Amino acid sequence: MAFFKNQFANVVEWEEFRDDMIFWKWSNREIKKGSKLIIRPGQDAIFLYNGKIEGIFKDEGDYNIESEIIPFLSTLKGFKFGFNSGIRIEVLFVNTKEFTVKWGTKNAINIPTPGMPGGMPIRANGTFQFKVNDYVALIDKIAGVKSSYFVDDVKIRITAILDQLLMRWISKEGKDMFNLQANAHEIAKGIKDDLDMEVIDDGLTITGFTIMSFNYPKEIQDMINKNASFGMVGDMKKYQQVSILDGMSSGKTSGGGAASDVAGMMMGMNMAKEMIKNMEGDEKDGAKSVEQTPPPTDTAKKVNFCPNCGEKNTGTKFCPNCGYKLA
Repeated sequence: MAFFKNQFANVVEWEEFRDDMIFWKWSNREIKKGSKLIIRPGQDAIFLYNGKIEGIFKDEGDYNIESEIIPFLSTLKGFKFGFNSGIRIEVLFVNTKEFTVKWGTKNAINIPTPGMPGGMPIRANGTFQFKVNDYVALIDKIAGVKSSYFVDDVKIRITAILDQLLMRWISKEGKDMFNLQANAHEIAKGIKDDLDMEVIDDGLTITGFTIMSFNYPKEIQDMINKNASFGMVGDMKKYQQVSILDGMSSGKTSGGGAASDVAGMMMGMNMAKEMIKNMEGDEKDGAKSVEQTPPPTDTAKKVNFCPNCGEKNTGTKFCPNCGYKLA
């Protein structure tokens, strides 16, 4: 008969463990004499009886339920489990690690922006981290009705409200729409706090939230890149001038057909006006410089030879030969 002594004994362990599983419930089975509990690294085991927590075990290892677990529970709760016919109990295994989830906006978020009636369409992506921090709330809100819970379940809930939070924190305090990355840390911190308040009642906590990048429409990104390459951020007049030069040098202008030709002609006329204006400015500057130059003064002419006797003059006022007055 010894062979059948523990034939009904159970091994209480996380049987369907997955890295993306937040908790898994061992339930609707009887614990018999000789049963044992196995807790692996990164797991906590919560004993539930009639929906109430009887004990939480966090140390990894193998435990004999009859000799090691039940005596502890009886001491803790003053409740005595009987093993005459076994007892039905639930054990909730919780993954204690911090989960990291990648997120990204499925559709562009139209952020209200002055001068753009439809708003600035922006996409964003990054990561967030969360973990279980309150077993009572987790059981009351989720584990009480679910046998397992996955990271994707949390991700779906988070991404459902993420667009609204991004719009709120990007629009707050007039952020620079063309340089959102500079404010990414501040925006992420605000979103993290709001998300934490959203999931805290479920026994979860958001431990981190990061925005990796903001993505603009191609036309806007091209403008930002060109501004950066020419060192002209904020100088729209200079950007327009460079755009005109680029368009004329490449033979391309926006639009097509007659509209394109008219646009090109107007660009040329504007450039001609600017050139004339610059030339007039140069002429005025030249005139000023001429006026300011003193006229050359006449100097007395020097006679080289005496007109009376032909004697060579050495620069004196009278001829040294005949005494003729030279000047």
